[in-house]
Amino acid sequence: MKVTVDVDCTPAEARSFLGLPDVTPIHDKYVKTMLDSFDGIANVEQMETMFKSFSPLGDAGMRLFRQMMDIGLASVPGKNGDKP
Repeated sequence: MKVTVDVDCTPAEARSFLGLPDVTPIHDKYVKTMLDSFDGIANVEQMETMFKSFSPLGDAGMRLFRQMMDIGLASVPGKNGDKP
């Protein structure tokens, strides 16, 4: 026997129903702090240092972030002698 139940509710309603805390104020503060810290970032190394101080992912997450940045920068015209 297989039973499927579809529940149509908002995330806030689901949190309340499951007894989970509302972390919206913490999330909003985290996002605001991250956005405020982007002011004055001039290069990838500064951004990486900033993310290390805020990131809950640790070193493994930072390696993944660095790989994504390297992939993105590799497609920039004019790099490695390419013509723009």
